[in-house]
Amino acid sequence: MLMSSYDPLMVIASVVVAFLASYTALDMAGRVVNTTGKAETFWLIGGGFAMGIGIWSMHFIGMLSMSLSVAMSYDPSLTVISMAVAVVASIFALWIVCYGKLTAGRLIFGALVLGSGVASMHYIGMAALMLAPGIDWNWCWVVVSVVIALLASVVALWLAFRLRQGNGRLGLLRAGAAMVMGAAIAGMHYTGMAAANFPMISQATGQGVNSQWLAVVVTVVTLSILGIALVISTLDARLQSRTSVLASSLAEANRELAQLALHDNLTRLPNRILLEDRLKQALTKAIREESAFAVMFIDLDGFKGINDAFGHHIGDNLLIAVTERMNTQLKDLHTLARMGGDEFVLLLEISEPNDAAVVADRLVKAIGVPFTLSLYELLVSLSIGIAVFPGDGRDERELMFNADAAMYHTKKNGRNGYSFFQPSMNTLAQNQLQLINDLWLAIAKNELRLFYQPKYGAMDGQILGFEALIRWQHPQRGLLMPDVFLPVAEKTGLIVSLGNWVINEACRQLRVWHLEEDPRWSVAVNLSTVQFEQAGLVETITRALAEHQIPAELLTLEVTETTAMREPEESIRILTELAALGIKTSIDDFGTGYSSLLYLKRLPASELKIDRAFVSELRPQSGDATIITAIVALAQTLNLKVVAEGVETQEQQAFLTRLGCDSLQGYLLGRPVPAGQVAQLRRSVVTGQEEERPSEPVEKSRPALPDTV
Repeated sequence: MLMSSYDPLMVIASVVVAFLASYTALDMAGRVVNTTGKAETFWLIGGGFAMGIGIWSMHFIGMLSMSLSVAMSYDPSLTVISMAVAVVASIFALWIVCYGKLTAGRLIFGALVLGSGVASMHYIGMAALMLAPGIDWNWCWVVVSVVIALLASVVALWLAFRLRQGNGRLGLLRAGAAMVMGAAIAGMHYTGMAAANFPMISQATGQGVNSQWLAVVVTVVTLSILGIALVISTLDARLQSRTSVLASSLAEANRELAQLALHDNLTRLPNRILLEDRLKQALTKAIREESAFAVMFIDLDGFKGINDAFGHHIGDNLLIAVTERMNTQLKDLHTLARMGGDEFVLLLEISEPNDAAVVADRLVKAIGVPFTLSLYELLVSLSIGIAVFPGDGRDERELMFNADAAMYHTKKNGRNGYSFFQPSMNTLAQNQLQLINDLWLAIAKNELRLFYQPKYGAMDGQILGFEALIRWQHPQRGLLMPDVFLPVAEKTGLIVSLGNWVINEACRQLRVWHLEEDPRWSVAVNLSTVQFEQAGLVETITRALAEHQIPAELLTLEVTETTAMREPEESIRILTELAALGIKTSIDDFGTGYSSLLYLKRLPASELKIDRAFVSELRPQSGDATIITAIVALAQTLNLKVVAEGVETQEQQAFLTRLGCDSLQGYLLGRPVPAGQVAQLRRSVVTGQEEERPSEPVEKSRPALPDTV
C-alpha cells in the first residue's frame, strides 16, 4: 500500500473550517427562526448553502492535507456532485431545526438524512480521486465513520434546535456548541480517510483538477462565503435587535398613550371614553344573554369645600384615597370610572336589583369612615343614583341620565345614601335628555347668543372693553342662562365646542366695533377648565384672531384661580405660550380658591379679577374691605392690573377707585346687553346719562365652570 502523510497546517485549517461551518449553521438557524416571509426563505437557503459549502470544504481541505507518492487529481463532476449533496443535506437540516417541535422521531429522521448526506458527500468526494486501481476500503472503519456521521448529526440538530433562540450568553454557547459539532465532523472525515488504502501500483488516470490549485480555491472561497455569511448575519442580528428595541419602545409608548387616552391621570381609573366603550359592551352582552347590569352615578358630597379649604394637593390625595377604598369594596365584574371632578360612575353586572343595592350600601358605609390625610381628618359621603338595565333605559345615554337623576334625588333627600331610579324621576331625566339633544343642535341652528358686559376705567369712567357672556335662545324655553345648560355641556363634552364658538363670535363682534365704534376696545372671554386643558386651544385662538384681524393684545382670556392652580406647571406653560403671542390673561374669581403665591408670581397673567363675593358685601372697615385691600396690594406688587366685578353701589365704586382698582364692572355701571345695544350704552356714557339699575342683580355667567355660574 502507498504510504500517506498529512500536512499539520492543512489539518488545522480543515478543523477551523469545520468549526466555522458549525457556527454558521447555528447562527443561521437563529436567523430563520426570527424572520418571516421572503427573508425567512433567504436565510434558510443561504444558511444551508453556507453550511453545506463549509462541510464540503472541510472534507476537501482534509483530503488535500494528505500526501501520496503519486500525483493527485479530482474528477470535476463527482466533486460538484459531492458539494451539491452537502448543500441539500444542510438545507434539510436547517428546515428540520427551524420548523415545528423537534420530537424524538423527527430528530432521528433528520439525523439519518443529514448523516447520510455528510457520509455520501465524503465518499463521493473520495471517489472523485482519479487513481487506478481504486481505493481498497477497510469496511470496519467505513462503518465507524458512518456511525460517527449519524451521531454527529444527532448532536448537531439537537444543539441547533436548542440554541436557535435566546439572548445574553447565546454567542458563547453557540461557539462552544460549534466546537463540539466541528470536532464531530472532523472526526467523521478523518475516520473515513483512515478507511482508505491505496495500492502500491496506483497511478493517476487523468489530469482532472490540480490539487494545489484546488486547495487555494477551496480555502479562499470557503472562508469568503462563511465570513460574508457571518458578517451579514451579525449585521442582520444587530438590526433586528435595534428594530426589536424600537418596536418594544413604540409598543410601550402606545401602551402609555392608551393609558393616558383611556384612563384618568390622577386616579388611574377608566375615563369617560373607556366607560362609554364598556357600557356599549355591557349592553350588547345583556341583550344577547338576556341578563341585567346596573349603572351607578356617584357624587362625592363635601369634596368641594375640602378642596377649597385645604388646597388641591389634599383634594387630589382625597380622591385617590376614595378611589382605593371603593375598589376594595368591589369584587365582582365591574368598571369604576371617574367622570371628572368628584363624579364617578360604576358599571356593575348583577343578577337582580338587590345586588346593586348591596354594593351601593357597602360603598356608602366605607366612604363614610373619616379619611386621615396630612394630619387632617376629612369627612365626606357618597350620593349614589342607580339605573338598572333593561328596566331603566334602552341605551347608554338614557341609562346614564336616569342614574344621574336618581343621584340628584339622593342629594335632595339628605345625601349619604343611594336611590334607585323611579318613573317619577323620569320627567327630570327626560328634560335633561331633551336639553342635551337641543344643545347639540344649538350652534348649527344659530340659537346661541353673546351678551356683553362693559368694563369701565375706574378713574375716567370710559368704556375699556367688554366681557362676553353666553346665553341660549331656546326655541321653546326662551332665553336660558348659563347655569341651566353649562353643567350639561360639561358632562357631555360640548363645553369645548361652545367655548370655541364664544371665542370666534367675540372676535367677530369686536372687529365690527373696531370699524364702527372704537378701535381701542378689547374683549374678554372666559375659559372653562376643560377648554383650558384642550390640546388645540392656542390654534383655535390664533385662528380666530387672524380671521377677524384682531390684535392679540385686545383679547383677554379669563381663567379662574381654581383652574389655573389645578395643574400649575401646565398652566404656566399654556399661559406663557399665549403671552408670547401677545394675548392677555386675567385670573378670575381671585381669592375664592386656594392660591399658591409661588406659582401665582410665575403665571404670565396681566390682571387679577376680584370676585363679586367680596364686593357685594363691601363696607368700610369690614373683613371684605381688608381682603380686597390685600388683593390690590398683591396685584400692584406683581405689576398686575386689578378688575373688580359686582359693583352695585356708588359707595363700592368710590372705595374701589380710591383703593387703586384699574377697571370696574357691575350693574351700577352697566349690565350685560346684546351687541346691538352697545352703541346706545356708549352714547349714555358720552352724554353722562346713567342707565337704570335692575331691581335684582342677575347672576354673572360664563361658558365654563358651572360651580361659579
